[in-house]
Amino acid sequence: MVVINEVIPDFELDYFQGGELRKLSLSDYRGKWLVLLFYPADFTFVCPTELQEAAGLYEEFKKAGAEVVSISTDTAYCHKAWHESSPAISGVNYPMAADPAGKVCRAFGTYIEGEGLSLRGSFIIDPDGVLKSIEINDNSVGRSAGEVLRKLQAAAFVREHEGKVCPASWKPGGAVLEPSAKLVGKI
Repeated sequence: MVVINEVIPDFELDYFQGGELRKLSLSDYRGKWLVLLFYPADFTFVCPTELQEAAGLYEEFKKAGAEVVSISTDTAYCHKAWHESSPAISGVNYPMAADPAGKVCRAFGTYIEGEGLSLRGSFIIDPDGVLKSIEINDNSVGRSAGEVLRKLQAAAFVREHEGKVCPASWKPGGAVLEPSAKLVGKI
């Protein structure tokens, strides 16, 4: 399973985006930040609210140097059908990746054995492919795309400003902390 501050494994996935079905590899995103949004299934209740919210912030994620990829155990064809039939999902313009065998979900610890579904998981990966943030929720609890974006911005800030750390609820432009040299790396 993936671990904070370690390089994530590479996987190839089919995905739907912009009316087309294609393939991507997680390693394709090296050199930029990557946000993975795992969710249980297409044609559900909470999932479209999350994916729609992330789509509304997609340009902000891109301004922060990140790509967003959503992943469920549905096929890319199912993603296409959902995109074409749901007003909420029709606005999703980031890649919607398919993991029908659950390999990627298992690697990231979101797979629910016996159900064939994923838990809601948000993962932030740095430009070197190193995992910087994990959040996994019960499927009855929706996430905040704004909070995922805030955590991405904080992770990018500390990467670019060695020796600085971001306090609770930090937002770009907010005050940061500078721990003493003895504490750096132990915080």
